[in-house]
Amino acid sequence: QVQLVESGGGLVQTGGSLRLSCAASGSIRSIISMGWYRQAPGKQRDLVASMISDGSTNYADSVKGRFTISRDNTKRTMYLQMNNLKPEDTAVYYCRYYSYYSTDWGQGTQVTVSS
Repeated sequence: QVQLVESGGGLVQTGGSLRLSCAASGSIRSIISMGWYRQAPGKQRDLVASMISDGSTNYADSVKGRFTISRDNTKRTMYLQMNNLKPEDTAVYYCRYYSYYSTDWGQGTQVTVSS
């Protein structure tokens, strides 16, 4: 099993930046891919960005050019750098992992962008 803990959320003005972190512990060698998702009030949870084990990345169209997913294997941490934030980016952000045997979510971190 893998445990995930997100951090880095907060309140920021339109056009500002935040960096989210997702620290992993446990059986991290089994991870195939990881991703960031977000869920706004009353809406479904959607994929924001993902990275597979070879480093390939994928982004939702709404965040391309503004968000960057990365990882630091030495720190067992995945990041989401969010620039030029917009009010529509307001949501709870979750990280998720996939392995051959399991998948699970972190607890989420709130991001609020004020206009």
